[in-house]
Amino acid sequence: VQLQASGGGLVQAGGSLVLSCAASGRTFSDYIMGWFRQAPGKERERVATITQSGGSAYYEDSVKGRFTISRDNAKNTVYLQMNSLKPEDTAVYYCAAGNIPTGNSRAYDYWGQGTLVTVSS
Repeated sequence: VQLQASGGGLVQAGGSLVLSCAASGRTFSDYIMGWFRQAPGKERERVATITQSGGSAYYEDSVKGRFTISRDNAKNTVYLQMNSLKPEDTAVYYCAAGNIPTGNSRAYDYWGQGTLVTVSS
């Protein structure tokens, strides 16, 4: 499956952004979808994952209550609504598709190209 992430940009602390990830090539609804991020000098970390039907989601503690992952299987798209952004949220954000709802990035088979989110203080 091919993934195309978009929606990143520069935002002030406290602001909001919505990231989108459009999928093509395979059956989107077969895959667990995840958003990961990687800040300069840091390892890639999971932000959130969502099950194939969208019925269950997982969030890392650092974003819980501020970010919301969702998906529209009819549009082959997964979203990440990011509210109350903080400077420490600055990173390149990646979407990924896999079969296991894990935080281990190696378990994901397909990756988008990344979109940069910069949060200014």
